[in-house]
Amino acid sequence: MIAYDAGLFVELVFLSTVALIWSMLVYQFVLTMAGYLYSRDAAREKRRLDASRPRLPGVSVLVPAHNEELVIERTVEKILASDYPKDKLELIVLDDASTDATASILDRLAKRDARLRIVHVPAAEGGKGKAAVLNRGLKLARHALIGVYDADNQPEPEALRYLAAQFELEAPLGAALGKFRTVNRNKNLLTRFINIEGLSFQWIVQAGRWKLLKIATLPGTNFIVTRAVLDEVGGWDEEALTEDAELSLRILEAGHLIKFVPYSTTWEQEPEDLSTWFKQRTRWARGNFYLMRKFFSSVGKAKNKALAFEVFYFLALYYVFLAAIVVSALLFVLSATGLVSIPVPGPYLEVWLAAYCLFAAEIVLMLSLEPHEDSPSNIIYCMAMYFTYCQLWPVVVANAFYLEYLKKERRAWVKTRRYAQP
Repeated sequence: MIAYDAGLFVELVFLSTVALIWSMLVYQFVLTMAGYLYSRDAAREKRRLDASRPRLPGVSVLVPAHNEELVIERTVEKILASDYPKDKLELIVLDDASTDATASILDRLAKRDARLRIVHVPAAEGGKGKAAVLNRGLKLARHALIGVYDADNQPEPEALRYLAAQFELEAPLGAALGKFRTVNRNKNLLTRFINIEGLSFQWIVQAGRWKLLKIATLPGTNFIVTRAVLDEVGGWDEEALTEDAELSLRILEAGHLIKFVPYSTTWEQEPEDLSTWFKQRTRWARGNFYLMRKFFSSVGKAKNKALAFEVFYFLALYYVFLAAIVVSALLFVLSATGLVSIPVPGPYLEVWLAAYCLFAAEIVLMLSLEPHEDSPSNIIYCMAMYFTYCQLWPVVVANAFYLEYLKKERRAWVKTRRYAQP
């Protein structure tokens, strides 16, 4: 009787994991189709904006910078070279107690252009994270629109203009975010995987959710939010490790729209080694744990009811879906070694192959939306991702869970390593 009950339990767990995984795959398929349709909407919208050239409001761009000597000069030059009225653009670079040459580089650049303002945060007040310096910059900003770029970014000339135009095009709008691309995508296998991951995430999740639900979540860079909305929600949360996602949910909770604008593009560096990648993704996972704890109890009171679905999606992704993947993989290994028997009839090998093919087809479809990204080599990388890169993510989440809930390590914002630019 005990053996029978144990076998029944294993069978139920196995069937539950299959059902959960496929429910998420179906949802992702729906988002993929919606994202593809939105790509066409966005292309038409871009043509209209290019033809009409709407009036642009003033914008203050904030750039947090801590020990960014390798990248900050090019970032400043790219932002100041934006196709934007010079009298309506203010760039505030927040030197967060840098100990390298960042401060001297910024001081030299400030002498060339009056639009550039440098804020040197003293060592005694610095090192508190990105959210803290953004709140400091917000107090100094002169304009009603607040833009944010990371210190390693190279926005295309039209990126800022396309974002600012949304506030005339899509009123009322709380925030607008653009697309990020991987500038060092050809460096090695890891950056190629990250490039594919970033593009597919943006076209599937960001574009798909905007098309279906009129919601999106802010990335860490290449976005504009209104000062009025920031004042309403209280600025950035300085306890959050993923301050962008946390701010997104408060904006949505307050009933404001966040729009994804895929034709506003910036180029950024991504980790070139596994150690840097692992630290970055662990910070993201811990940040999302904090996010879930903070918002889950209040989601029912949100003005934007789509937020409830958004929070459920995060919960399913980080807790349920990843657990289902780990359990199903464990059962597969135990079954293959003969330690566990799962006598549930069904074409499970065919089901797994169908899931894998769907995964690859969705990503290849999204890559086709970017010039030259659906190359034969990228298709091969895409097919290999599931067995390699994707399998690292449960390890990251497990490590974040250990640090957050078992070790209870203090959360600290640590910036991602930068690399010398060619």
